[in-house]
Amino acid sequence: MDFKEKVVIVTGSSRGIGKEIALSFAKAGASVVVSGRTADTLSPVIDALDAIGAKSLAVAADVAKVDDAQNLIKKTIEEFGQIDVLVNNAGITRDNLLLRLSEEDWDAVLDTNLKGAFNCIKACTKPMMKKRMGAIINISSVVGVMGNAGQVNYAASKAGMIGMTKSVAKELASRNIRVNAIAPGFIETDMTDNLAEKAKEELINSIPLAKLGSAQDVANLVMFLSSQKAKYITGQTINVDGGMVI
Repeated sequence: MDFKEKVVIVTGSSRGIGKEIALSFAKAGASVVVSGRTADTLSPVIDALDAIGAKSLAVAADVAKVDDAQNLIKKTIEEFGQIDVLVNNAGITRDNLLLRLSEEDWDAVLDTNLKGAFNCIKACTKPMMKKRMGAIINISSVVGVMGNAGQVNYAASKAGMIGMTKSVAKELASRNIRVNAIAPGFIETDMTDNLAEKAKEELINSIPLAKLGSAQDVANLVMFLSSQKAKYITGQTINVDGGMVI
């Protein structure tokens, strides 16, 4: 897949899945805008992008804040003149059982995960509509599909992203802007690396393919859905979960 002369924004791209998505687009020739809450966390990503030889830009932004989301889009347009792909990956967790879940933790997760994606989509819609082309990918979660004890706030935010994806896809289809969601399952991260062997074994036993996924597995699907190979796909949610949710 060739993304030369394409401009891609990836929120929450300082590490993990977001970083892998940014690097994958860069290797395919895209100009990449990375974003996180603080500039210092983005420096290693920019170094990695520079090593690839990619054109890149780092913009510190708390996407839960409207002004920050709008500034992210504004800085991208000023630097590169266009936006072709937006990947809403920024997300946080504040896990707890319902009866112990504070209003503060509910609001923090919904504001970042759901409102943050809304803010970025709304801010980038006009430039994409003007160009009459674009792809928006929302990184949801299988937790938003099936729920999970102790993650009421996270599940609600990720389920909300799926509903938002369908609604925005219907609104923007006439302008040739496609909107899809990806729901990752258990992906290899720093957190899963630190799990006890027994816990990891139980986790793997719940997955039909009997293994954890990688950030690259998610990045591969992001790139496909952003490309012209997926030009007739919109409003969909695709699980990357090894068959966990069937």
